[in-house]
Amino acid sequence: MAGTRAAIRYAKAILDISNSKGVAEAVNNDMKLIASTINGNEELNTFIQSPTTTVEVKEKALLEVFSGVNGVTQGLFHLLFENKRFEILEAIALEYNKLSDEMNGIEIAKVTTAIPMDAELEAKVLAKVATLSDKKITIENNVDPSIIGGFILRIGDKQYNASVANRLQVLKREFSN
Repeated sequence: MAGTRAAIRYAKAILDISNSKGVAEAVNNDMKLIASTINGNEELNTFIQSPTTTVEVKEKALLEVFSGVNGVTQGLFHLLFENKRFEILEAIALEYNKLSDEMNGIEIAKVTTAIPMDAELEAKVLAKVATLSDKKITIENNVDPSIIGGFILRIGDKQYNASVANRLQVLKREFSN
């Protein structure tokens, strides 16, 4: 993603400011809202990325679309206006969420399943997560029918593959040797 290093710097600065003002959690919620809104709305994303739209119009529109956000978040909009960097807003929001999670000891567990997870599978995944990490875990479920069954668990740089497709590949390799 373009501007990732700049997005990290902005996110760190906003996190420092929000921590010093005691509004880090409120700003984190704002950033989640901003990231999901931009990601889910192609028209808004195109508007923000457009080089022909002036930064004044972008700032005014964002302040209107996100009128209920914290003052620190509104300050970010103004800073992006001054530096003409609105195109990295989504990257800043995502990076802020990552940094906030790290600061609070929260780790994202990405679980890929063939069908949406039910309570039984979620309990199995949480049991496995307990053996891999001692942090608070947030589960993010992705559905991929190609794994046939079971699940693939990713936490940070660790992966546990308990998918049927993986077991079939292992059997295939064993029989071919």
